[in-house]
Amino acid sequence: MSTATDHRPSPAAPGTVAFIGGGNMARSLIGGLIANGAAPATVRVAEPNEATRQGLAADFGVSVFADAGTAVDGADAWVFAVKPQVMREVCATLGDKARAERPLAISIAAGITSAQLDRWLGGDMAVVRTMPNTPALLGAGVTGLYANPLVDAAGRARAEALLASAGTTVWIDDEAKMDAVTAVSGSGPAYVFLLAEAMEEAAKAEGLPADAARTLVLQTVLGAARMLTESGESPAELRRRVTSPGGTTHAAVETFEAGGLRALAAQAIRNATVRGGELSAAND
Repeated sequence: MSTATDHRPSPAAPGTVAFIGGGNMARSLIGGLIANGAAPATVRVAEPNEATRQGLAADFGVSVFADAGTAVDGADAWVFAVKPQVMREVCATLGDKARAERPLAISIAAGITSAQLDRWLGGDMAVVRTMPNTPALLGAGVTGLYANPLVDAAGRARAEALLASAGTTVWIDDEAKMDAVTAVSGSGPAYVFLLAEAMEEAAKAEGLPADAARTLVLQTVLGAARMLTESGESPAELRRRVTSPGGTTHAAVETFEAGGLRALAAQAIRNATVRGGELSAAND
């Protein structure tokens, strides 16, 4: 696979996507695009870290750049894959190019609204705000997307195809609900990890060897996830089928219910949703 350099004398051809930031989420999207048949020549990446930059070039054959302004030159879709705290600064360096080239701007930064991104790039921009989650690294993620009114059908299709390279996509019509998307699916893998962690600790407390506890928990989580996604049944129905009255599962589920699991989950997601809005305000 060819290795790109940090410099290219001519702008990108139409249909090229530029990633501003080459971290883990960007890498997962780039890998998905290439695996799904995108030509490496149509993907450009701006990444200040040299090791990360050269790793992307070596692994995927994409063009890499230390400077964002060079990377986006001529690309008609820009994917902002930087931390929310630096998004405004990054946009400020690209404002002149954005106003001249009018790209489709796609953000994967939590808590940054489409209005903020539009304003920071100079206004009147087609913006798609997205929230992928970490299973995207395995091609098993889910992404919520919101398009501002300036995004046309072609832009929506372009954004969806790009994010679908890492998993399932869900369009959200009301941007105010994107913080809830972040709370449910963006942060959601951590909730599952926490439950698995607690189950593993409890298994060891019951006397199971550590390796057996780990295997039992991990395969249970994996199997349950597959049943949820492949059976077509609701979580409530699947739970009912494995909960015999008076049985062991019934004893455990009653304990969860008595402990307020549902209310606790609702409050956790509410708190995460509120925090998403606070991040937006903090970065404005």
